[in-house]
Amino acid sequence: MLIIGVFVGLKLLSKPKIRTEAEFERNAAESSSLGGAVNALQEAFDPAAARANEVQTQLKEGRYAKKKREGRANDDTEVEN
Repeated sequence: MLIIGVFVGLKLLSKPKIRTEAEFERNAAESSSLGGAVNALQEAFDPAAARANEVQTQLKEGRYAKKKREGRANDDTEVEN
């Protein structure tokens, strides 16, 4: 009896839910807003991790320490003149 109950329960769980496109979009929007809230909360509790994420983003975009390099380049030209 227990085996039959488990089998029927698994069969019911394995059937895909039929959803409309609007329901899918709504669920996706809710998930993305929840992810943003979690990221903001994580930044509040661990500012070093937030800075690390910012540095990683800057490295990927190729703009990490660009102002420092430009500043050194400007300092070098002023010394030469």
